[in-house]
Amino acid sequence: MKLPSIIQPEELILLSKGEYILFDVSAGSKTRYDEQHLNGAFYLDLNTDLADIKDFAVGGRHPLPSFEHFSEVLTKHGVTKDSHVIVYDDKNGSNAAARFWWMLTSIGHQKVQVLNGGYDAAVKAGFAVVSEVPVAKQTEPYQITEWLLPLAEIDEVEAAGNSDSHAVIDVRDANRFAGLTEPIDLIAGHIPGAINIPFTENLDVNGAFLAPEILKEKYSKALANYKTENVIVHCGSGVTACHTLLAMDYAGLEIPKLYVGSWSEWSRNNKKMILA
Repeated sequence: MKLPSIIQPEELILLSKGEYILFDVSAGSKTRYDEQHLNGAFYLDLNTDLADIKDFAVGGRHPLPSFEHFSEVLTKHGVTKDSHVIVYDDKNGSNAAARFWWMLTSIGHQKVQVLNGGYDAAVKAGFAVVSEVPVAKQTEPYQITEWLLPLAEIDEVEAAGNSDSHAVIDVRDANRFAGLTEPIDLIAGHIPGAINIPFTENLDVNGAFLAPEILKEKYSKALANYKTENVIVHCGSGVTACHTLLAMDYAGLEIPKLYVGSWSEWSRNNKKMILA
């Protein structure tokens, strides 16, 4: 049975430690993890565990890893198909936690949840923090054969941007979308035909997800004219886009296509783009 995609800190505290496997996937925060993390949490690295980084022009800055590699990551940490996996990061679930959730969901894992509010919310709620690294149980290899959630390739995104029946959603902040700033990639701007719905709008002032009914109303209204299979979501490198996919799932909506390569791939392929 599939669990709700979001778990509250107060719910996590009530669970017995042996009932779940906890992951800290706070990108760029390994030093903090080594010093202090939620009790029982393993650390996953966005760049080496959840991506297979090669040529940014082919798949973007964070292309998906091979099935073999992802299987090794899960197996090494004792994850089986029956494991209850709980994921957090230190960016309100908007970064690698959402990416890991999407990856697990996409291989058919039923019991995976993202901690609402992330690391800070759990600490505020009284969840214990430690420096000790847990020891994983030995398990059989986690068998993975395909991504079950829909993906979009660069040519499909280009066609969708030129179609009135398709929607390309860019979840980056408004300034990056408008081409006013670009802190990471080589070129500022956005994909022609894309609409901007920043992922930060999924959160309240405290950094927690908005209520499911609010998110459902928001995205149902924004995408009222489009079939789910005609909606493509992207960001800079296919990571924060997963935050919006997570929000939509939390709202009880179907999960649209993810363009993993996102702006980092698009902007390196001589495609048409709207610049500052």
